[in-house]
Amino acid sequence: MLRLESETGWWLVTHPDHARLAGAFAEAWGNDRFLPPKPREKVLLGIRSHDDGWAARDAKPQITREGRPSAFSTELVGKYSAFEEIDLEDYLAVRDRAVRSMADEDAYAGLLVSMHTHNLLTERAERSTIRPEQLSLLDRFLAEQADFQQELRQRVDSDGGLSKEEKSGMRIRDHFRLLQATDNLSLLSCVGYCRKATLLHPLPLRDGSYSEVSVEPVGERHFRLEPYPFGDNSRVFEFPARHVEGKRFENAGKFQHSFAASTVTQLTVVVSA
Repeated sequence: MLRLESETGWWLVTHPDHARLAGAFAEAWGNDRFLPPKPREKVLLGIRSHDDGWAARDAKPQITREGRPSAFSTELVGKYSAFEEIDLEDYLAVRDRAVRSMADEDAYAGLLVSMHTHNLLTERAERSTIRPEQLSLLDRFLAEQADFQQELRQRVDSDGGLSKEEKSGMRIRDHFRLLQATDNLSLLSCVGYCRKATLLHPLPLRDGSYSEVSVEPVGERHFRLEPYPFGDNSRVFEFPARHVEGKRFENAGKFQHSFAASTVTQLTVVVSA
């Protein structure tokens, strides 16, 4: 779950809906400067579905020790330090299920999701927030993901429908970076981030070089991107969210009741050149 505080409560966005927004960004990605994804459908599938493993968990959301919705928030942008609030074994099971279910559908998309998961839990995770006795659990999971990626690369290599360039390590890395960047932009949108940021990783340009993309908030869920990676000078994207009243909840049951009774509303995010 992702959360955005309002005057009277919280806007909540499920992980799958956040991923659909990332997929919408990826679908619109590309112009006379930035390269669009190719093989297009496989990359878009991986990006828009990379958090589908969270659907069951998000259907029954939990609260933190302070009684707030247990969710990714603006405080966690740029780091991943929420492990004190979650059951690590359950969390890793969700991550593994998301990767393997995607790989069963498409090896290329599954490989991108596994690379995203591995990066999240190595380069961006704060190990200090994980209990020492559980670090071996995390390290075993990471080793299993690395092994699974090798298996998926072999499946991609044997796919006769892909060109040699589309199967290359460089092209796969570029698409992993696109997943990371659009996931990042979706997170900023869903939590209403209000400070300057830079999307994760430089992205490939048509001239063979790479460019970082800076993000500047200019209004409520309105960001100016430089350089601009989309076709039109301004784009409006929608994503579903639920609003729950109240800042703190006595127990998870009351919070889940409020969440289930809430109405789905389409929020918008604007990106401009």
